[in-house]
Amino acid sequence: MSHKSIVEVQINEQICAVVPETEVKTKGSRRRFTTAYKRKVLNEAEKCAESGELGALLRREGLYDSHLWRWRQAERAGRLGSSGKERKTKAENKVLKQDLSSLQAENARLQKALEQAELVIDVQKKLSMLLGMETTQRNEQL
Repeated sequence: MSHKSIVEVQINEQICAVVPETEVKTKGSRRRFTTAYKRKVLNEAEKCAESGELGALLRREGLYDSHLWRWRQAERAGRLGSSGKERKTKAENKVLKQDLSSLQAENARLQKALEQAELVIDVQKKLSMLLGMETTQRNEQL
């Protein structure tokens, strides 16, 4: 679907030849499709009933069957509008790693505090049993 530009070759201010430009671009650009376009093509593809209609649609739009396959998958998953590849920058990854390590450290600290609290509670229960005090009586008095 690319349009080649035409170059006119001039010698002594006369046009000698009109030739298409043959220079190859070094890097192609990735095509991006809008959500509305994807939905339009998927709807048209669903309407194709006869043999060869789907192929004609794909050729007319310059698409591959893998486009339809991915778009159908994304539509079923409810993420047709997203790019599908959520990329994080290095800075975002670094922040996430720092958050993770700080949360893991806090979790370890809280686990240790919980173990100490459970130990204290067990000692208090044993002490009250040794002294003959029942915990239900103490709760009623309070």
